[in-house]
Amino acid sequence: MKVLFVEYPKCTTCQKAKKWLVEHGVEFEDRHIVEKNPSAAEIKKWWKMSGLELRKFFNTSGLKYKELALKDKLPTMSDEEKIKLLSSDGMLVKRPLVVMDDDVLVGFKEDEWKGKLK
Repeated sequence: MKVLFVEYPKCTTCQKAKKWLVEHGVEFEDRHIVEKNPSAAEIKKWWKMSGLELRKFFNTSGLKYKELALKDKLPTMSDEEKIKLLSSDGMLVKRPLVVMDDDVLVGFKEDEWKGKLK
């Protein structure tokens, strides 16, 4: 199984996650989240596949998130507005993302990855 690994290369968590993928023999296609930001259609599809709340796709520790005061704005935004916002700037998206045929992993949680990336 080859997966899509969406990352920001300077992110230390992404670096750890990439190392984990290599060490565990997981084949992946690498994608730089800023150079090739996920489209609104991709975000929507991945969100549905993940089963997570849409807010889990936001990089809440990022500077852009804080600059835009999204902590206060997100609760009043529609899902479509959130998707449009996420697709506007890769730095707003929590990373890394691992996109499989039928599931999406958001962030690097080793136990979760072990269970889903065999």
